[in-house]
Amino acid sequence: MRRILILAVLAVVVIVAATVADYPGSVAIVWQGWELDTSVGVLVAVLAILVLALWLVFSFLGKLVRLPGRFRRNRRERRRRHGEIALTRGMIALAAGDADGALRYASRAEALLARTPLTLLLAAQAAQLAGDEAAAHNRYTELLDDKDGEFLGLRGLLGQALKTGDSKEALRLTRRAIGLRPNAAWVFETLFALEIDAGRWEAARDILDGAARRHLLPEARAAHHRAVILYQLSLAAEAAGERRRALSLAASAAAAAPDLSPAAARHARLLMAEDKRRAARRAVERAWSVGPHPDLARVWAELGGGAPALELVTWFEKLAAHNPEAAESHVAVAEAALAAQLWGEARRHLGLAIAAVTPDGPSRQLCLLRARIEEGEHPESNGAREWMDRALAAPPGPAYVCARCGHESGGWQALCPHCRGFDTLSWRTPVSAPPAAPSLSAAEAHATALLPAIPNRLAAASQSDR
Repeated sequence: MRRILILAVLAVVVIVAATVADYPGSVAIVWQGWELDTSVGVLVAVLAILVLALWLVFSFLGKLVRLPGRFRRNRRERRRRHGEIALTRGMIALAAGDADGALRYASRAEALLARTPLTLLLAAQAAQLAGDEAAAHNRYTELLDDKDGEFLGLRGLLGQALKTGDSKEALRLTRRAIGLRPNAAWVFETLFALEIDAGRWEAARDILDGAARRHLLPEARAAHHRAVILYQLSLAAEAAGERRRALSLAASAAAAAPDLSPAAARHARLLMAEDKRRAARRAVERAWSVGPHPDLARVWAELGGGAPALELVTWFEKLAAHNPEAAESHVAVAEAALAAQLWGEARRHLGLAIAAVTPDGPSRQLCLLRARIEEGEHPESNGAREWMDRALAAPPGPAYVCARCGHESGGWQALCPHCRGFDTLSWRTPVSAPPAAPSLSAAEAHATALLPAIPNRLAAASQSDR
């Protein structure tokens, strides 16, 4: 485009020059006693030179006037480049754990770029790395006054509040943060954990429902979390004397997570308390078909309570029919047969249970159950002792194991008793022996058998191990 414009100007100049040459003439100028006679060509040339001279003069004056502004812009640009370099090097120092370097570059970045959100964030994190929490708190607080940096400041202050155990301040900051970024997953998780830790189950349910609507966590996980919360609300309702509401909440919990056997067991027991034994039976059968568990077998035994031992074998066979391939089904029938002294039937079902477990061989619980069978059928033989000895080296059976810390719990709870993780306990075989639980102070702790055994000397050991 520029070349075309230059060519157009040259063409106009040529045309004008040719026209002047073809039509020569003279020009006379009289002014204040002065008289000038010249040709048209000379006049045009003089005017052209004059215009060019004026353009050069004004162009020079314009550059002279703009020189201070250009100098300031260049200076700002240099400061910005050097500030960005200091900011980058400060981030690298943070990543390397170099507290002194991070503080030095943070100070330089602040001097060159002023107190922008990034420089304040770098200064706050550098101060934290150096152990100066007060300076970090001041920087994070300054970020709250900046529209673009407010969320960054809230996250930093929230981290400090959680670190010091100030749950009230952490809750206030998290609620403010979720108002700014309702779709931030970490904000939801923090607020949810705070409400759970404080035992505010109603508030936790509302938060979970909002997170599920925004798809901040998988649908299956949200349903399981909701079931655990409903279970806790059912406990609270029963404690408050609201038995009908407790039953309704327990039913909702069992429906939301059919694999959560404590919820199904609780639902069945509440139905039994209302003398709805048929509904309780259906509840246990539904849960057993999804996830057989000793808790469900105990409820089933209560439903059949009072029946003779031989009838209880048939009673448990009906339950096992809802999940006939599961090892727990065979264990339940074997326990019932053992109580009825049907040694062959107990041994057969126990063998099927052993065949259904892992290739590592029978678990400690199954070994003890076999020892009980041998003790009952052949009390004078050494079979029971052999199985007891085998139990000492046998792998552990299923237990409630925390998915977060690996801690093995004797019973199911909404919060892991070791790491306080919510909904992390599941019924499975431990991969390895869980680490020993550390000794905690009270403040730290606050923050953070299917049938009655037959009378013999092995029954107590078997029941305690289960």
